[in-house]
Amino acid sequence: MRLPALVAALFGAILVLLPAAAQPVDGGHARVELISERTSALPGETVYAALKMDLDEGWHVYWVNAGDAGLPPQLIVQDTSDIPAGDIGEFVWPLPHLLPVVEGEIMDYGYDDRVVFPFPVTIPQGVLRPVTLDVVADYLICEDTCVPETARVTLTLDTDAAEPDVRNGDLIASWIARSHTDFPGTAQVQKDNMDWTLSLRMDGGFGDVESIRFFPFEHEISHPAEQRAELGRHGATLSLKASSLTAASKPLQGVVVVETRDGRRTGYEISASEGGALPDTTGLGPVRPAGSKEVSPFRLAFLALIGGLILNLMPCVLPVLSMKAVGMVSAVASGEKREVQRHGIWYTAGVLVSFAALAGIVVAIRAATGPTTLGFQLQNAPTVAILVLIMFAVGLWLMGMFELGTSLQNLGSGLASREGDVGAFFTGVLAAVVGAPCVGPFLGAGLGAVMGEPPLTIFAFFLAMGFGLALPFLVLSFAPGLHKLLPKPGKWMETLKQVLAFPMFLTAAWLLKVLGDLAGSGAVAWTAAGAAALAFAAWLWKREGALPRVLAVIAILAGLAIPLERAMAPAPAIGSSTAYAAKYEAEPWSRALVAQRVAEGRPVFIDFTASWCATCQVNKATTLKSKAVQEFFHANNVAFMVADFTRKDPEIAQELARHQRAGVPMYLWYPAGSDEPQVLPEILTQGIVTGLPLAP
Repeated sequence: MRLPALVAALFGAILVLLPAAAQPVDGGHARVELISERTSALPGETVYAALKMDLDEGWHVYWVNAGDAGLPPQLIVQDTSDIPAGDIGEFVWPLPHLLPVVEGEIMDYGYDDRVVFPFPVTIPQGVLRPVTLDVVADYLICEDTCVPETARVTLTLDTDAAEPDVRNGDLIASWIARSHTDFPGTAQVQKDNMDWTLSLRMDGGFGDVESIRFFPFEHEISHPAEQRAELGRHGATLSLKASSLTAASKPLQGVVVVETRDGRRTGYEISASEGGALPDTTGLGPVRPAGSKEVSPFRLAFLALIGGLILNLMPCVLPVLSMKAVGMVSAVASGEKREVQRHGIWYTAGVLVSFAALAGIVVAIRAATGPTTLGFQLQNAPTVAILVLIMFAVGLWLMGMFELGTSLQNLGSGLASREGDVGAFFTGVLAAVVGAPCVGPFLGAGLGAVMGEPPLTIFAFFLAMGFGLALPFLVLSFAPGLHKLLPKPGKWMETLKQVLAFPMFLTAAWLLKVLGDLAGSGAVAWTAAGAAALAFAAWLWKREGALPRVLAVIAILAGLAIPLERAMAPAPAIGSSTAYAAKYEAEPWSRALVAQRVAEGRPVFIDFTASWCATCQVNKATTLKSKAVQEFFHANNVAFMVADFTRKDPEIAQELARHQRAGVPMYLWYPAGSDEPQVLPEILTQGIVTGLPLAP
């Protein structure tokens, strides 16, 4: 026998001795084969086999729930199979990913490139020969079009031993690890018409999350709808859209896929019964949508710096800056360059310390109670009462009722320097506290984006914003010759100082209005009495002798204590969205009412506002209450709603966070028939509103 023939014969004999190996079958757009974790298995033993599919580039197959369109793969056992259908288990479905067929309209769930579907197989009892699993893989495979394909594949296993197939066993094990596990926590879903909120509570939370997506086993929810997610200390919440008003009331079942920033994906099978939001599942900010790019920290810092500069022009900051202007002119009057620079440094320090403290409070509240917003300090009645008294006291000082000991009074250079520094620092603090709620046109979106970032990013953003607020006076203090542009000192300075007292009194009056909305007329009256007590104390302090000074201290303590005690009393039922809406001939906002008006086919305009928001009041006066806008609303049957955030309201806070806004104002516009709003600019004009599209 020739050598080639001998080699061929030996090779054939070896093939006969080996168990039959399944070969890939080309189904058209996929190479399909059956593999097993074993080359040989004992009768009665259960092992894992798998359907392995290598797909053409750009083609995909589907998960157990295909989404808006499609069918999942299945195995059809043939009559010639040695292993009956009853001994073959269900697929272990790997975690799917999104397949946007038509962006925003048709969203499927599935796999591309390569996918392996493991499934258990039980070897029949009593067999004494190799067994063959003979099946047809039936699947729908899609690119721009969908093609139904089949591939008949077989797998033969010996039954005389338990021998592993290391390569295929490792592959199958790796794909089983890509499936879901049971959720080690609690899941509840709150159903508000078409808007559903899925709460997921798990001790310790989900870690450094990049994205979260819920994949339902059935079709209760709308598949293409964006699922906004927010993290909490012990879990997360997802906003879902029901597929219809008649969506099933049984538990919502499916898989929640959590992807961390290092690329690791974990799936949890949940069964969520109906119930309210679970505690500690919000508060750490929104989750960045999968695939979105992180905002550059340098861009955020630049945005904050520009916003801080613009904050100098906001109406709530200008009265405080008038104080700083007086201090700067006084420092220039001393003729000491270092004193001018010191004023700039201490003012900047006051601003930065205040903004750092504000960032710390934001982070702490976010971690402890949930989403927080800029301006929260003006939702606290005792804080507002204190600000009223501070503004009034500053007005008294500007009027000359008492002196802080600046260099103008020639009380000694050392004392003047110390007290001048303290005054500059205090002015910076006051500018930050009063100015922070006036987020301005450049800050709303930026703050909304940064509120969900790590604490270090929030601190950096707030400090950059504070530096922008302080920068003009800092530059004026250090730039050679710039301070010389300030007018020369003279008698006019005392007159100007007294004139600037009136903006402070007006600011105090505005804050009294805010206090009334928060705590009622009683708190306003007692705070006004406290202001009178402070004025009385200032008058007493000028009198000679120890007794007037003692009485002045008592008057100051009484002037502070009584308003604070009244401001901390339970708030009366006024100032709600209902009262505000009635005032402006609008409807009080709620998610349910929005869904109802959208279902009626009406356009919807929502004003997220607060009585302490100066920008909100300007927009109302110049735009929303204008004749042109009112006629536009009336002619087009626009549902005008008001969400009043003067007081704390968790639902409004969540809606602001949902649209990545850090505070009011926020304006939403729903064109007729659209359930997704447009977020309008924070500074409105009549042209912006009357030019809104009536249809999506």
